[in-house]
Amino acid sequence: MKIIQTIEVRQIVTEKSKQALEKAFMAQKQQLMRECDQLRFEQKRLEKTGKYSSSLLKQYFAKEMDARLEKIKLLDFQLEQLHILPLGSELKEREVQALIDVQVGDNWESVMSKRAIIIEDGIVKEIR
Repeated sequence: MKIIQTIEVRQIVTEKSKQALEKAFMAQKQQLMRECDQLRFEQKRLEKTGKYSSSLLKQYFAKEMDARLEKIKLLDFQLEQLHILPLGSELKEREVQALIDVQVGDNWESVMSKRAIIIEDGIVKEIR
């Protein structure tokens, strides 16, 4: 019988992977900053039309800006942590589903034990 099990995919931190993560975080941060600029522009444009209540507009746009600013703060924190992280550390990247073969007589504990796929610079190094 086959069962589906969740497997962790972990990435070993190397100089190359650190740079890739930093680049990805910076790109996300830039995108959020552009969205904030766009929100400011939209708010001013809508205020000039006079069709909507000024207080409601400010409230809506403030909420949207705050959400993005929180995400930017989180990215800044992740960037700080990334710089502290020593090379060779393992980061949980994602989870995948795998089919596991179960036979009569198998040890249930070993079948259900936590499994992981270890990746280093995009190459599978180990399957635990």
